[in-house]
Amino acid sequence: MSQVEKTSYSREELQEFESLINEKLSIAKEELNQLKRSLSKQNDSGTENTASTSKLLEDGADTLERESLSQLAARQQKFIINLENALRRIKNGTYGVCVDTGKLINKERLKAVPHTMHSIEAKLGKK
Repeated sequence: MSQVEKTSYSREELQEFESLINEKLSIAKEELNQLKRSLSKQNDSGTENTASTSKLLEDGADTLERESLSQLAARQQKFIINLENALRRIKNGTYGVCVDTGKLINKERLKAVPHTMHSIEAKLGKK
């Protein structure tokens, strides 16, 4: 049974992807807000403990945790931007098309990574 290869997703499929992306976007934004709140609480922490040795250790641990939270926040921000860009691609009709091969990205891949712009073949270098 010969099947013509699809070159774009249907309106219904795109709406399904849009819902999935909006759901992920909402969760991602809430997680980013939680990270920002954690960072601001750390920045507000006072100097209750005046013992010098333990204070140095605490400061080092706080700095490490703050850096880790900052990295997580930056990664989350990038994820949000990628999701927002995916929504733009849905609106302009380029969503789901691999930027490398020009072929339609597998639906299961898009469900797993809805902001991707690369088919698994392109990602693995098998154009």
